[in-house]
Amino acid sequence: MSHSKLTTATLPHALMAILMLLVMACGGKETTVPVSDKVKKAWTAQTVKENSTLVYTKGATSNIRNYNGFRLDLSNPPAVSITDYDGLTFTGQYEVPSDTRLVLKNLNPQPTGTNGTIEFTINSVSDNQLDLTRVTSSPKTGGTTNQYALTNL
Repeated sequence: MSHSKLTTATLPHALMAILMLLVMACGGKETTVPVSDKVKKAWTAQTVKENSTLVYTKGATSNIRNYNGFRLDLSNPPAVSITDYDGLTFTGQYEVPSDTRLVLKNLNPQPTGTNGTIEFTINSVSDNQLDLTRVTSSPKTGGTTNQYALTNL
């Protein structure tokens, strides 16, 4: 019968194996930042589509509509401030009831045809981009469904 002994040659390999097992057991679990935290910034328009027509690209000289002044400020929850392309600003509260919904409510003054509430589908969000589609059509833009690619300020 032979008994294996830990020798100074095999000790580093054994310690490395134990260390690797500990690292794997502790898991490399990444903490996921909630969407409600990711959107908590002030945003400006990068591109805007009305229906499927691209009407605004930041920095372009031939925009159909000027969204240069558009701002969506979600940096101080639950307070919201939204400045539309025409320069009108509305304030109220916002909530993110799910990872794919953003609801602006109690907006004052009430934007035309909204009863003070505008809802968006959150298509995607990252550290510096928020892609939203308005759930209801916008009377201000002729009844179009608008999609906003926003970038943080």
